[in-house]
Amino acid sequence: MAVDRDGPGARLRRPLTAVGVTGPSMSPTLRHGDAVLVRVGGRPARPGDVVVAVFRTRPELLVVKRAVRPQDGGWWVRGDNDLVTDDSRAYGVADVLGRVVLRYWPRPGRVSRRPL
Repeated sequence: MAVDRDGPGARLRRPLTAVGVTGPSMSPTLRHGDAVLVRVGGRPARPGDVVVAVFRTRPELLVVKRAVRPQDGGWWVRGDNDLVTDDSRAYGVADVLGRVVLRYWPRPGRVSRRPL
């Protein structure tokens, strides 16, 4: 699931950043058009967290995925929708930039961890 952003070089720069999500890879947890808050800093990612990450093989693409396990100094990440494979299965290890903590539109609520 890609993240809308202002430009090709943009990154998460504030402690809390609002981002819009696109695509079906995190359904049903997050859907196309959802708006979420991402926390940069704070506690490190843990397995089961929903994160914003960048694949080392696709540095221009920010994605929202679920952290599965640490691997090679980064994270193996997967979408919640097993029918969509635009995750580490296709692009390898990703570097986590922040954790998704809250969906604020259109269905406000916490985005919880899920045991893997």
